[in-house]
Amino acid sequence: MPHMPQPARRISRRRAQCRLEEEAAGERRLHPLLRRIFENRNVRTRGELDYALNNLHAPESLKGLDAATAILHRALSERRKILIVGDYDVDGATATSVALLGLRAFGAARAGYLVPNRFQHGYGLSESIARIALQRRPDVVITVDNGISSVDGVALLRAAGVAVVVTDHHLAGRQLPDADAIVNPNQPGCEFPSKALAGVGVMFYLLLALRKRLRAAGWFDPGRRPAVAEPNLAELLDLVALGTVADLVPLDHNNRILVAQGMMRIRSGRCRPGIKALAEIAGGLCRNLDTSDLGFKIGPRLNAAGRMDHMSTGIECLIADHPTEAMRYAESLGRMNAQRYQVQSSMLRQAEQMVSKLLEGGDDSGGGRAGLCLFDADWHQGIVGLVASRIKDQLHRPVVAFAPADDGRLRGSARSVAGLHMRDLLESICTRHPGLIRQFGGHAMAAGLTIDARRFDAFSDCFSETVGAHFNGRPPDGEILTDGELAAQDLTLETAELVRAASPWGQHFPAPLFDGEFRVTEQRVVGDRHLKMVLQCIDGSAALDAIFFRRIESGREAPRFDLVKAAYQLKVNEYRGRRSLQLVVEYMQPS
Repeated sequence: MPHMPQPARRISRRRAQCRLEEEAAGERRLHPLLRRIFENRNVRTRGELDYALNNLHAPESLKGLDAATAILHRALSERRKILIVGDYDVDGATATSVALLGLRAFGAARAGYLVPNRFQHGYGLSESIARIALQRRPDVVITVDNGISSVDGVALLRAAGVAVVVTDHHLAGRQLPDADAIVNPNQPGCEFPSKALAGVGVMFYLLLALRKRLRAAGWFDPGRRPAVAEPNLAELLDLVALGTVADLVPLDHNNRILVAQGMMRIRSGRCRPGIKALAEIAGGLCRNLDTSDLGFKIGPRLNAAGRMDHMSTGIECLIADHPTEAMRYAESLGRMNAQRYQVQSSMLRQAEQMVSKLLEGGDDSGGGRAGLCLFDADWHQGIVGLVASRIKDQLHRPVVAFAPADDGRLRGSARSVAGLHMRDLLESICTRHPGLIRQFGGHAMAAGLTIDARRFDAFSDCFSETVGAHFNGRPPDGEILTDGELAAQDLTLETAELVRAASPWGQHFPAPLFDGEFRVTEQRVVGDRHLKMVLQCIDGSAALDAIFFRRIESGREAPRFDLVKAAYQLKVNEYRGRRSLQLVVEYMQPS
């Protein structure tokens, strides 16, 4: 099998852009290492590290809330039928679950959900999904994590007399849907301070506003019949945390509050039975979970339903009230995830061979391509995003992976790199080359699109040229930013615990990454692709357990190292009740 070259990367150290305010009299002092880490993330005040719920932005500035809550208040009062239209990723599944559980807690006896099938309907409230929704005879349709671009689907429902409330967080296109209400911090004219809410966060805010309206209307008064107890919406924050982390939205202060509060509930065991069950089949316990576990252990198992079958299995797991029922769904998700992994591994090997041919001859510019497009007629639509992500991580340049769809079209999933907004790039291609892309949507780092199969080569060339122009003819160098070096005496379990306790970490507020020089005293391959090592500080003072995930190409021998410079995270490794320090290496090069 051809070898896919791994481009050299540059390890640089973050430079603090600010000084964190000094502690007030009597205030507990920050650990010097944490102060350094937070200053590297442009934290200016101690208030930005206060994750109490009362520090959340108030809902009132979210445009569209008044209209949306009025519609839902009336629907609850008149016992109308409400249908939630979700999405087939983790954000969509958690948003659907939050909407359903919240509305039922408010007394909605006739609330249900509908999620598109990735392989039959595509994304969002399409016309085909709107027709299926009409078969269920809803009075109100609420979209979650979609809808801002569903002009035709909303029009179809409105024409049939159905009230439509759109809740979404994606960027709006040129035309907004003619919905009865739109709640989206990224819609024109919305003054909500945080534009980084995930779809599940938007739905949570709508429930907060609805509860306030219902409270003012006496909905929860003790003498009212039928009686409805005022719910504690904080009980939904475990789901909000999961969807927010898994959707890779920026963890600004507002999102860090949502995630931190959700993680507190999960670690204390006050979370949904479905999250407990998913944690158990992932090999861990809730009390030990951190945000990376949500993103890399819980999220993928939930996502497997939408990738391999239908997201309803994931939603049923999240809304299950009984642990036995939740475990049954979680085990089904575990089997889907195992199947997903097998398909992904096969596709990734094929993708690596394709890329090797593009790069053969040692041309690390990808044959002149700043961005790569990959396609195979046998690829699985639900897995192409994972393949694009893996190749992007290996080559540090934007990648789009395509799989065949119906009617001679290809569905693609794009992954970007720092400094390139993928959705904006696709929009610029649409503007300059009308008809080249049939549909697209997404975020800065990830997007989905549909093209005609016969135009794959044309799109591939155009994509590479557009990426190249954005980076002035040079592919991104994959710079790795670290928080500097740790002294040997700081390479301890206690330091790892300190860093872990300072979470949440995530997109745009990354987990601390350190760099240093080490001697490799032991190494072996585990799990076919992972490099297990013992690293010793240059001064010989400490021998450290380390692992470099996905470092080895499948079927190839591991390269031998002596002295290396490594960029790594400090992790708490838990095995059979024993806790120890482990370095999780993100990159290393011969020193």
